Amino acid sequence: MIIASAQTIPKDGDIDSNIQDHCRMTLVAADSKAQLVLFPEMSLTGYMLGDAAAHAFQENDTRLQPLQEISDERNIIIIAGAPITTNDKLHIGAFILQPNKAVQLYTKQFLHTGEEVYFEPGDIHNPVLEAAGEKISVAICADITSPLHPENAAKKNTTLYVAGIFYSPGGLAEGYDYLSSYAKLYNMHVLMANYGGPSCQIPSGGQSAYWNKHGKLIVHASKDKEELLIIDTCV
Repeated sequence: MIIASAQTIPKDGDIDSNIQDHCRMTLVAADSKAQLVLFPEMSLTGYMLGDAAAHAFQENDTRLQPLQEISDERNIIIIAGAPITTNDKLHIGAFILQPNKAVQLYTKQFLHTGEEVYFEPGDIHNPVLEAAGEKISVAICADITSPLHPENAAKKNTTLYVAGIFYSPGGLAEGYDYLSSYAKLYNMHVLMANYGGPSCQIPSGGQSAYWNKHGKLIVHASKDKEELLIIDTCV
């Protein structure tokens, strides 16, 4: 399967511009034959906490239509992050857009310290996707700090674990260790997408990456710019 990690630099609160960036990067990924493109945590808004509710998406948000059209026309799965209101609760979530299918949600299960002031953890929306012979599970940032998260994914026979994150330079080495160990322990490919620049005055470490199912780091992006990684998991 050909997959892509989109290391984007969201413009805080500028959803229209961020959607345009998502469309542009997704089209580049599709031109490279990617069947899935992963964006970072809250990639559609920037990493917003106090202002998250004012910028939150709804489950069936019409602003996603341009991305859904690209998914349909180019046969590519798009996983994009946002604060999402569902069942009257605010979650850190990810929209999963699949060709000619209804939009699915994933909601972050394990929150980073401080996020609980604004968001609820959620474990209702946790689909396993199937594409090109792979079973795909989604994680968002602090999810990867809990061994239960990848363990539960493995119990569902996940073969590709995709994590949209927002890690600072200081925390990135720890994130790499987590993801490498999960790949090796559970014999699954791991894809990670991080920001390529700061959001809400918090620096990002960049270095979006892919590990093969033996836990070997195959490729990573730069520390501080927008970048698109294209990976063939069969190589």
